[in-house]
Amino acid sequence: MRVPVLHKQLGPSHRQGEVEKRTVSVGSPGRVARTLDCAACLLSGASDAVIIAPRAADTEAPSPPAPPRSISDWLWRRQCGCGAPNASLFTRLPAPEKMKCFSRYLPYLFRPPSTILSSTCHTEADIISTVEFNSTGELLATGDKGGRVVVFQREQESKTQPHRRGEYNVYSTFQSHEPEFDYLKSLEIEEKINKIKWLPQQNAAYFLLSTNDKTVKLWKISERDKRPEGYNLKDEDGRIRDPSTITSLRVPVLQPMDLMVEATARRIFSNAHTYHINSISVNSDLQTFISTDDLRVNLWNLEITDRSFNIVDIKPANMEELTEVITSAEFHPQQCHTFAYSSSKGSIRLCDMRLAALCDKHCKYFEEPEDPATRSFFSEIISSISDVKFSHNGRYLMTRDYLTVKVWDLQMENKPVETYQVHDYLRGKLCSLYENDCIFDKFECVWNGSDSVIMTGSYNNFFRMFDRNTKRDVTLEASRENSKPRAILKPRKVAAMNSLLT
Repeated sequence: MRVPVLHKQLGPSHRQGEVEKRTVSVGSPGRVARTLDCAACLLSGASDAVIIAPRAADTEAPSPPAPPRSISDWLWRRQCGCGAPNASLFTRLPAPEKMKCFSRYLPYLFRPPSTILSSTCHTEADIISTVEFNSTGELLATGDKGGRVVVFQREQESKTQPHRRGEYNVYSTFQSHEPEFDYLKSLEIEEKINKIKWLPQQNAAYFLLSTNDKTVKLWKISERDKRPEGYNLKDEDGRIRDPSTITSLRVPVLQPMDLMVEATARRIFSNAHTYHINSISVNSDLQTFISTDDLRVNLWNLEITDRSFNIVDIKPANMEELTEVITSAEFHPQQCHTFAYSSSKGSIRLCDMRLAALCDKHCKYFEEPEDPATRSFFSEIISSISDVKFSHNGRYLMTRDYLTVKVWDLQMENKPVETYQVHDYLRGKLCSLYENDCIFDKFECVWNGSDSVIMTGSYNNFFRMFDRNTKRDVTLEASRENSKPRAILKPRKVAAMNSLLT
C-alpha cells in the first residue's frame, strides 16, 4: 500500500511555505498515524509542531548539547538556569575564554539567576533604534538596542469607536538578535537592531528583514487560530505513544483556539560583512536584497543563506588611503537592476547591475559643488549623507545630511533640484556640536505616499515636514503629551538662540 505523505520544507534551499508531496511505502499502522498527525500539523499552521517519522538514526544515543557560541551565550544560559549548574557548558569553552569568564563573571557565579537578571537589565536596552511601516501602514515594526522587534497593528475603525482608527496596539513581540562574540577579533557583537525592512505581502503571512551589525534575519509573522487534536502518536498529555500499541487509527481534527501570532526565523544571512551593516534594501523583484556596510555592498537571494555576491567594494589596498565610506544604499522601486549608494563625502552613485558583476564603476554620479566662500573645517563632516531614499515614482532621489534635505532629479547630476534647511540655526554652533560629538548624529528622511511632502527628524523630539508644491514647511513635536488619538499637532517655533543641545 502506498499513500501520499506531506513533508514540511524547512531547509534554506526551499521556497517559502512550499510543501512537497512524496509517496512512501506504508508497512505499519504507526507510519500511517505519523502521516495523519503530520498532515494535521501542516493544515493548522503549527510550524514547530510537525511530527517527523523516526529513522534508524533516531534510536541512537542523543548527541551532546552544542557548546556555547560565546561568553555571553554561556553566561545567559547560566543566568536563566538553562542547564545550570552545567559544568559541560563551561568546559567546552576554549582556554582563553575560560579565563575571561572567571575574570569578568566570577561575582555572578554564586548568585541566584533572578538576582543576576535584575542587576544586569538596563533601560538602555529599551531605547528604540529603528522604526519601519509596512507598505499599507497597517503594521509598524520597531527595533531596540536589546535586539527585540515589536510589531504594532493599527486599530480597525468601527462604528462604535471611530476615533480608534489612529491607534496602534502591540501585535507581536520577539527577540530578533542575541549578543554574540567574534573569537577571531575578540570583539563582542551587539544585539541592537540597526534596520528593519518589510517585504511586500504575498499571502496571509508577513515577512520582514532585521539586521544588527553583522547578521540579517528573515522573519515570518503569521496568525494561527486552530490547533490539531486527536493525534495517534500522542496521548492527551502530549506524551509519545508506542506505535506497536496502536490498534486503531483516527484522523486528527482542527479545533478553534484563541488567536496566536507566531514569529519564526525563516532565513539567517551571516558571515558576509567585515564591517558594521548600516542599511538593507529589498529589491523590486522580491527575490533579492542588498546589505551594506562601510566599504561593501552585498547582494543576497532570499532563498540562499550560505553565499552572497559582492557588487560594490571600495576598500583600498592600503587602508591609509581610505577617504570615504558608504553610509546608505537602496534599490530603485521599479528597476530591479538599479540601486544607489551614498558616501561620507556627500556624493551619491547610481549603479546598474547589468553593466558588470562588480559595480565599482557607477553610471551616474551626483554631487553638489562646494562654495569656496563657505568652506570650513566642518564642511566635509556636515556634508556626509546619512540616508538616501528613492521617490515612489522612481524619478527623484532624496538625501539627508546634517543640516539639509536635498532632492535630486535622476536626469540632472550636477546639483539638486530642491534643498530644504532642517535646522539652519545650528550652523553657527558647529564648534560646540563637534566637541560633544553631536555633529556626527545621523537622521533619516521619508516621502509621503504621493511624493509631494517629505519629512525628516531634528533634535528635542522635533521633526520637519516640507511641502514640495507650496514650499511651506512646518516644525512639529513628537511628545507624550500630544499622543492622543487623532490629536492635531501644533506647529512649533524654534528660536535661533536655542542650541537644543540638552
